[in-house]
Amino acid sequence: MALSLTRTVQPPVEAKERIWRVEVQEAEPATLSPTLALYGEVETPNLLKAAAPADALVETVSVKDGDRVRPGQPLLRLDERDFRPRLDQVQADVAELEAQIQSEQNRHRTNLTALDEEKRMLALAGAEVERARRLKERKLGSDSAVDEARQAQARQALAVISRENDIRDHDARLARLRAGLQRAEARVSEVQLELERSRVTAPFSALISRVAVSEGDRAKRGDVLLELYDPGTLEIRARIPAPYRDELVEALQARAPVTGRGRVGGGSLLLTLDRISGAASPQGVDALFHIDQGRQWLRPGDTVQFALQRTARADAIALPYQALYGADRAYLLEDGRMKAVQIEPLGSWLGPDGAERLLIRSAAIRAGDLIVTTHLPNAVTGLRAEVAAP
Repeated sequence: MALSLTRTVQPPVEAKERIWRVEVQEAEPATLSPTLALYGEVETPNLLKAAAPADALVETVSVKDGDRVRPGQPLLRLDERDFRPRLDQVQADVAELEAQIQSEQNRHRTNLTALDEEKRMLALAGAEVERARRLKERKLGSDSAVDEARQAQARQALAVISRENDIRDHDARLARLRAGLQRAEARVSEVQLELERSRVTAPFSALISRVAVSEGDRAKRGDVLLELYDPGTLEIRARIPAPYRDELVEALQARAPVTGRGRVGGGSLLLTLDRISGAASPQGVDALFHIDQGRQWLRPGDTVQFALQRTARADAIALPYQALYGADRAYLLEDGRMKAVQIEPLGSWLGPDGAERLLIRSAAIRAGDLIVTTHLPNAVTGLRAEVAAP
């Protein structure tokens, strides 16, 4: 009883609510443009592939991969000896056909002159038949003489018919020869063009992207000898996800500039949306971007990453990604407690400092509200919290 009466009495334990220290950001709604991260490939619609016009030996190669060339500069030459014999042959074919046409015209003039003579001979043969017949009637000639005169008349008639038929066929023979001459002249033009193309020169200021042959190689018809392109025609092709396609199409139709920014080489990459590809797939559609800045660092085939500036949104707020809970929730700090609010994520946003942030919009957030930017795993409405730093 004495021990019980003299024991120490402990004060009751008071449960204290834990206060979480969090960082906050003051809400500042503004009109901001969300960004879309894209990967694009550098390409050019003006890639020139110089091909061998015929089977020939590569005589000289005057450029290397990566060289810059000016208009008219010699690049490569094929051996002319592979073209000259064929050119001489087709030119000889042209001369032969021209001679045949001249011969046919001479023949036609001769036939016209000979036809008049043969018709006179036919008339004489007819008179001879009539004379032989009268002599027979007077008993001064024989039947055999009449028959011989008629045979001579028939032979002369056949000669006249043959000559007339030869004259009628003149136009057909001449047309056939002229058609052959036209084919031969076309072949001459073709071989002359092949000879001209055996000397490859730069058609414009360009950059050599590939040299496929070297001196002494035997090139076949159609083989690519070298490739070059105009650096000023470089553009970037990027796949736009399907949910964003309509937004970009509307911007193009409204002539609103759609730009992109990135880093490449030693400087900045600035792009402008030029057009949308005419074909699409379930994954999206390709967009072609004009390169406004940074072209000197790019080559066809390069892959670049850039942020596409989408259509500006009003009442948007830029927050660190840590402020997002789930897919559409954030927390405000009101009277020392956290309060959940529904938000609409709008996409990424690049600030002036180059840092990437989340762009949101919510009717429950007003200017000046404190948004919790510290991600707490046990965050719920009513959780006690205080600002960790001013």
